[in-house]
Amino acid sequence: MATTYDPRTALLVVDVQHDFAHPEGNLYVPGGDEAIAAVNREIARAREVGATIVYTQDWHPQRTPHFTTDGGTWPVHCVRDTWGAQLHEALEMIEDAPRIYKGTGGEDGYSAFSVRDPETGAEDATELERILRERDIERVVVVGLAQDVCVHATVLDAARLGFAVEVVLDATRPVDLQPGDGDRALEEMAAAGAHAR
Repeated sequence: MATTYDPRTALLVVDVQHDFAHPEGNLYVPGGDEAIAAVNREIARAREVGATIVYTQDWHPQRTPHFTTDGGTWPVHCVRDTWGAQLHEALEMIEDAPRIYKGTGGEDGYSAFSVRDPETGAEDATELERILRERDIERVVVVGLAQDVCVHATVLDAARLGFAVEVVLDATRPVDLQPGDGDRALEEMAAAGAHAR
C-alpha cells in the first residue's frame, strides 16, 4: 500500500549524502544508493499534493569527538563543505525546501530533531520541530539513511514529540554495525508507535 501525503504531512529526507549513499563514501551504507529511487518516488508523491519536504545533512567539523580519530564511534564522514557531505546527485531536490544541518558544532547529530554532546550527553533541539509546528504538521514520513542510526533516532524523537510517524522501508537501508541492528531498530520504532510500509 502506497504512502499517502497531505498538507498536514511532512516528508523527512534523512542524510542522503555521498558519504552514506555512494559506494566511494567514507561511511557507505550497503545499498544506500539503491534506496535513492524509492526516496525520489516519495519526494514526487509529497510534492504533488504540496506536503512539506525537509532535507537533513550531517555537517561535521574536521575534528569532533563523534569521529574515531578523536575517540568516537564513527570514521570521519560528512565534513562540512566536502564532497562527502553533499547530498547525492541522484537525489531529487526541491530548492526552497528547508534543510536541517546536524552536528555542526561537533555534536552527535543522529536525530533530525536534536543533537547531543558526545562527551556530556547534553541535548539541544534543532529547528525542525519549530518548522513543523509552524506548518501545522501532524504526521511525518521518514526516509533516508541509515535505518538503524539517523532514521531510527529521528523516528523515536518524532514519536516522542507527538507526531504520527511512518517509515518507508524500501527508501532506507541499515548500517548493521552489529549484525541485526537494522531489525532491532525496526522493532524499537514499531514499539514507539511508528508504522513501517
